Amino acid sequence: RIMRPDDANIAGNVHGGTILKMIEEAGAIISTRHCNSQAGEPCVAALARVERTDFLSPMCIGEVANVSAEITYTSRHSVEVQVNVMSENILTGAKKVTNKATLWYVPLSLKNVNKVVEVPPIQYARQEQEDEGKKRYEEQKLDRLETKQRNGDVILPVINPEPHTVGYSQSSLIHLVGPSDCTLLGFVHGGVTMKLMDEVAGIVAARHCKTNIVTASVDAINFHEKIKKGCVITVSGRMTFTSNKSMEIEVFVDADPFVDEPRERYRAVSAFFTYVSLSKEGKPLPVPQLLTETEDEKRRFEEGKGRYLQTKAKRQAQMQQAAQ
Repeated sequence: RIMRPDDANIAGNVHGGTILKMIEEAGAIISTRHCNSQAGEPCVAALARVERTDFLSPMCIGEVANVSAEITYTSRHSVEVQVNVMSENILTGAKKVTNKATLWYVPLSLKNVNKVVEVPPIQYARQEQEDEGKKRYEEQKLDRLETKQRNGDVILPVINPEPHTVGYSQSSLIHLVGPSDCTLLGFVHGGVTMKLMDEVAGIVAARHCKTNIVTASVDAINFHEKIKKGCVITVSGRMTFTSNKSMEIEVFVDADPFVDEPRERYRAVSAFFTYVSLSKEGKPLPVPQLLTETEDEKRRFEEGKGRYLQTKAKRQAQMQQAAQ
């Protein structure tokens, strides 16, 4: 579809959340189609995880986004989907790849939202494809478990924070989940949640830099638990790390069931977003150094630095491999 002004920021760059929402919609469609392709219990595919997603090139107002999806692996109860996003300038015909993403879905029964049904297997062209897919499946399963175990943090307000501190830029958004946010089963679309997370992360980045900012990448987004219609969700974001030209922002989503639900607030989703600061001409700008004050902030900064260096090393290795 064509990108409209309400899809973009004030500089005309399309929001990362808008693109993430389109990616998730494509993944949900193909997964649900596949899981209902054989006789069995009707189901809807629910998003469980999004692997690291890089924003390779910015998309602008007036360009056409083309989102394509392919199923690359199935386990007994999950589906791996590869999604590519391409932008097209319809005035010049120029095309470019803007995103590549990997998503994992689980099929939930239409009769019982808590029941995961079995996934029809796919045919692989080579045995290596199935072996590689199984390896990816085991890795993401382990990472989801580790992420869930460290999800106890909360963001507390800071009185009169200093500029460029964590407390100065941290932000939260409260949203009542309505019918238009939900799937046929009455829980929130993963794309809706990701769009809200990107909005909060963007506010954190803009407060820190006071410049135009764009999403550069999203580390793995883990959907720990479903969010039902009628919940109030709190989307919170805080700066964890800055390099010379990028910012890492931790975002998590907490859900408060209050309609016919006695359950306490719970952590539903968590992720790390990376943003860059841009000039009016679209050139990268230096990012102000994050000032850490507490021991927890210093620990999170070092953890973010480790992720940054690991990603940088992986990117350099890929460039060297491509050059050979």
